[in-house]
Amino acid sequence: MATTARVTVTLPRELIASIDRLERNRSRFIAEAVEHELVRRRRDGLLVSLENPHPEAGDLAETGMADWAASLPAEGESLVDVSAGKAVRWVEGRGWVEESA
Repeated sequence: MATTARVTVTLPRELIASIDRLERNRSRFIAEAVEHELVRRRRDGLLVSLENPHPEAGDLAETGMADWAASLPAEGESLVDVSAGKAVRWVEGRGWVEESA
């Protein structure tokens, strides 16, 4: 960890005693435990995402990567026709608004 911040965390005395029996540096132990939990939750989130993929991801999987790659424009051709859309910009509090010409 490049930078640190002090936080106050309330833990049961028995839990603190258990930590202290295993580790001299309580802060490092708790930081590592929190990091492990964050990794576990990210992994669980990924598993949920894989079990419930976005519909377009399912379409892509059914089509197959080779078919999808073959459907891409040739080298040097644009993926997007910029003349077909409308110029927009993000305005805080209003969202996307059309650009004035």
